[in-house]
Amino acid sequence: MADVRSGAVTLKGNAVDLAGPELKVGDAAPDFSLQNNGLEEVTLASGAGKTRIIATVPSLDTGTCDLETKTFNEKAASLDGVEVLVVSMDLPFGQKRWCGDNGVGNVTTLSAHRCSDFGTSYGTLIKGGPLDRCLARAIFVVDGDGTIKHVEYVSEIANEPDYDAALGAC
Repeated sequence: MADVRSGAVTLKGNAVDLAGPELKVGDAAPDFSLQNNGLEEVTLASGAGKTRIIATVPSLDTGTCDLETKTFNEKAASLDGVEVLVVSMDLPFGQKRWCGDNGVGNVTTLSAHRCSDFGTSYGTLIKGGPLDRCLARAIFVVDGDGTIKHVEYVSEIANEPDYDAALGAC
């Protein structure tokens, strides 16, 4: 069974339990298999050679996740050789609807709905409470060789990440 970490992340001030290890700068990014909103499989190897910003969010249909994804979409337009992946447990159909409704086309939304392995491997799977099985808000910058260059587990899920720190690691 995966490790469960308590207290490092909160939701409106209440501790949230997260399954999996806390990844660190220098770690190899765990492989994954997720669905894009066209129902195609995307793996870590799919973006080999590119720098990837992997943003995990609870759901695109919440205010902070909406704002974060739109912010990364805007910033991604001027990032050369950088791919922005936004991962949630939302179904690919919902992600496609959300992207279309919001004019989001510079980031790739990925769904982890089929299996919780991604959340456990990246240490973002919420265990218990109102967001059980959702992903905590986190940012991982992974270089073209698959090494993690930046990690932020956002300490309060309702808050936005440090965009400048993530972009600075690219």
